[in-house]
Amino acid sequence: MFKTVKEAQDFIKANDIKMIDFKMIDINGRWRHITIPSNRLNEDTMVYGIGFDGSNYGYAAVEKSDMVFIPNLESAQIDPFVSQPTLTMTGDVCIIGKVGEPNRPFDQYPRNVAIRAQEYMKETGIADKMIIGPEFEFHLLDHVSYEAKPNRVAYEVDTEQANWNTGENEVQNFGYQVPSGGGYHVAAPQDITYDIRSRMCLMLEEWGVKVKYHHHEVGGSGQVEIEVELGEMLEMADKTMIIKYIVKNEAVASGKTATFMPKPIFGEAGNGMHVHMLLFKDGKPLFFDENGYSGLSDVAHWFMGGLLKHARSLCAITNPSTNSFKRLVPGYEAPVTIGYATSNRSAVIRIPAYAKSPETKRFEIRNPDATCNPYYAYAAILMAGLDGIENKIDPEKNGWGPYDYNLYKLSDEEKAKLQHLPASLDEALDALEADYEYLTKGGVFPEALLKLWIKNKRAEAKKINQIPHPAEFGYYYDL
Repeated sequence: MFKTVKEAQDFIKANDIKMIDFKMIDINGRWRHITIPSNRLNEDTMVYGIGFDGSNYGYAAVEKSDMVFIPNLESAQIDPFVSQPTLTMTGDVCIIGKVGEPNRPFDQYPRNVAIRAQEYMKETGIADKMIIGPEFEFHLLDHVSYEAKPNRVAYEVDTEQANWNTGENEVQNFGYQVPSGGGYHVAAPQDITYDIRSRMCLMLEEWGVKVKYHHHEVGGSGQVEIEVELGEMLEMADKTMIIKYIVKNEAVASGKTATFMPKPIFGEAGNGMHVHMLLFKDGKPLFFDENGYSGLSDVAHWFMGGLLKHARSLCAITNPSTNSFKRLVPGYEAPVTIGYATSNRSAVIRIPAYAKSPETKRFEIRNPDATCNPYYAYAAILMAGLDGIENKIDPEKNGWGPYDYNLYKLSDEEKAKLQHLPASLDEALDALEADYEYLTKGGVFPEALLKLWIKNKRAEAKKINQIPHPAEFGYYYDL
């Protein structure tokens, strides 16, 4: 929004802005924030920044945790969810330099990793722009509760549109529930969150996020989707954070709760975050070849080859929750097979048949979900693809397709011949430990960050895996 501090100060005065809120990203991909009175924004803020403790964000050791946040004035927007007029902005994190030395970018900070990935792409000479388009699936619910106590483990979610409420008699029931798995593009009155999604999309437009459309998704129990226009990789990582912020806060403002959890409801479709992608160099698209399979060039095939070669280790970054792997199971349009095809939602990589022009020719990777840190996830996808191009990894010669048939309907014998995504977070972390060099090229992902990531996620998975599951009582209590 602003190029200079003077522009920001003039806007603050003209619009009676009271507070300025700075949003930073922790290691897991959550926004955290610190707020100052608006009259404290000055030139020193842009030079010396705001100091904070990085160890509480998951990155640094306590003894090396002093960091500084430098605001990005161009990211400034008025926050629509607070009572006091507030200007909110993101920025970058630096390590404090010694006396007489400048601050330097902290190489583990998510946004800095994504910036370095773009720089590395340009240094290779392969491309100068990566364009991506994430799709955002989530659930809008009326209620959620959960607990994990020594004597009680339980969760409960509810939405009045769910088919389990057809017999509800305690409150007035209009009978317009949505069948399980029957929610795709349902209209009102079944689609009870239509107006909420429209408000979300209008807020996104005001924040500079261009929306393609929104609709109800397959999951009858409140699953919906917002799809946005494609943009440059770093820009879309920033916008992913904005989208999640607006969706969750507008849901609460509307008396609902939103979750991007991959599998919040058993037996229903899960929430993915499919990522469309294409590369450009000097303004020319690199993925188009009218004579190639499905109109894709050799470069596009090699990029796919890199994604498929590293698919299992990528999952540790693109699907970094234990819940992620409850979505990646057959039967719910979620991919489990490492392969590619045109218009096939059962493969990890799908080539949309409708994208035909040189400027739109692309493919999507279908396994990621929104529990990822978008900066790490998009950077890792780029690095895997660049590795494929650098090594000319041919996906067909490596036996990854094209799979132009329904992979879910293969016999067990035929499925056993194929390569599959990890079945758990632990498997994905094992894969990342064995296959991470493509991420550290050019200093994009510091090895220390990957080791910390694996350590944190293993501890997370271990703790969750040790908690007795309610279903286990049904299977084993009376044995």
